[in-house]
Amino acid sequence: MTERTIRPHVRRRTKATLRSRMVVAAFGKATAPALAKLNGDEITPEIAARFARLDKASARIPALRGSRTERFTIGDFEAEWVHGPGVPGGAPDSRDRVILYLHGGGWLFGNVGSHRRMISKLSRAAGLPVLALDYRLVPKVTFEQEIADCVAGYRWLLEQGVKPENVVIMGDSAGGHLTFATAIHARDAGLPMPAGLVGISGVYDMTTEHKRAHANHAADRTGALAALEWMMRVVLAGADPTDGKVSPLRADLTGLPRTLLVVSSTEVIYCDSEQMADRLTEAGVPCTLSVWPNQLHVFQAFGPVVPEATRSLVEIARWVRNVVA
Repeated sequence: MTERTIRPHVRRRTKATLRSRMVVAAFGKATAPALAKLNGDEITPEIAARFARLDKASARIPALRGSRTERFTIGDFEAEWVHGPGVPGGAPDSRDRVILYLHGGGWLFGNVGSHRRMISKLSRAAGLPVLALDYRLVPKVTFEQEIADCVAGYRWLLEQGVKPENVVIMGDSAGGHLTFATAIHARDAGLPMPAGLVGISGVYDMTTEHKRAHANHAADRTGALAALEWMMRVVLAGADPTDGKVSPLRADLTGLPRTLLVVSSTEVIYCDSEQMADRLTEAGVPCTLSVWPNQLHVFQAFGPVVPEATRSLVEIARWVRNVVA
């Protein structure tokens, strides 16, 4: 009798809506010139100023009407509780089940504000509060310190009495990378594992050979991979990208909690999610890979313009509720 190969559970949609296809086409043309400016081996004053303007503008993005937010400090960085409309807030027992959210932004920019609206939608859909971390960014801190801030946020939750089986760690793009890096570093530090992990369009391997060889790279006209490679050079500052502490895809994944990976089929980092799903399954970690056709990177942030954004957030919320039930 031959041994059966265990595979991750894969959900694939077959067709994108017309509206989402139009948004993808328009957004691609708009972002290509900006991505082309990310080159060289350092953050130039011009790029730093652009990131600062983005962060300043996004910090003012409001949550959904009816949401409640609470800003405070954890150690050396800030964090924010986000209770979406209808989600109880204030009383300690209203935060006994929590989503810990790590925002994206290429490890170099972004903040809770840039994701606040999407986070409040997620909170409403899941019926749970979200603790969003404004972890410190490279180059103000090192890549290792950025990860350490995220681990500190998870440790802080546990110190407040939240049970690990009632926590789901989630992040998008670079935040997807940080989600797995946090879990791996927490496990190695002897902390109990959360109930689950969710990676949305995550970067799980800091090498790019397989991304460059994938058909999605040849089809991309925005220069997304070149921009990602620039971010990696700046962030890693000479660190070995094949080290499992740097690239979660290359780490020992044994003992990680059940995982949901969500990605667009046409992203240049699609293969990271596909390979991570296989690696997790090989390590005995239950994993679901949810693939949406022809969507923007982190398309969940583009609702209601993109119909699939709301559908995906509802799917993620349902998965989270089942995990912490």
